[in-house]
Amino acid sequence: MIEYRTIKTTGTHEIVIKKSRFICNIAHVETEAEAEAFITAIKKEHYKATHNCVAYQIGEKNEIQRALDNGEPSGTAGIPMLEALKHMELQNIVAVVTRYFGGIKLGAGGLIRAYSNAVSEAVHAIGVVERRLQRPLHVTVDYSLSGQMDNWIANQPYTLLDTTYLEKVTYILGVPSAQVDPLKAELIDFTNANVTFTVEDERYVDVPIDPDPA
Repeated sequence: MIEYRTIKTTGTHEIVIKKSRFICNIAHVETEAEAEAFITAIKKEHYKATHNCVAYQIGEKNEIQRALDNGEPSGTAGIPMLEALKHMELQNIVAVVTRYFGGIKLGAGGLIRAYSNAVSEAVHAIGVVERRLQRPLHVTVDYSLSGQMDNWIANQPYTLLDTTYLEKVTYILGVPSAQVDPLKAELIDFTNANVTFTVEDERYVDVPIDPDPA
C-alpha cells in the first residue's frame, strides 16, 4: 500500500458506563497472525473479565475482517467495534474491548453504543497516523542557505522528518520515490548547486492526522 491510516501506537483506553468498565486495547498489525497473538495476550491479561470482544481488519482492501462478541448478545459488540474502525477508515488494526460487568444491564442499544464508543474514544486518545511509503531524502546545505530552505520547506507538501545542525544543516524530507529525482533537480537549481543529498531506502513514514476522516 502506498499509504493508509492506522493507529499511532499500541495503547489502552478505558471508559465506565453504568459501573461496567470497558477497556479498549488497540494495536497496529500487519498480519492476521499478529492480530491473533495480540488478542491472545489481552485475553490472558484479562482472563477474569466478563467479556473480551474483538474486531480487526487487515489488508489493502480490508479483505481480512473479524468481529467477535465473546458472549455478549449477537451483534452488540464485535460488529459495532468493527464499524467504528471502518468509519475512521483505519487499516491493519486490531481492537479488543474487555468488559468487567458492573451489575447493571445496558440493553442491546446500550451495548452497541458502549463497544463502539470504547473503540472510537481509544483511537482519539491514542492518535491516528497516515503511513506513507516514502524515501527519506537528506538535503545538506550551508548555514547561509538555511533561512531560504526553512521558507521553501514551509511551502512544500513534503514531510520534514528531522533537522540536524552540525558543520552544515541537514533537512530530512519524506518524499515519494517517484518524486526524489525531480526534487533533487529542483533543489540544485534553488541553491545554485550548493547542496548535497543522501537518499535512504523506501520505508513507511508516519504522519499524524485527524482521526475523523473529512
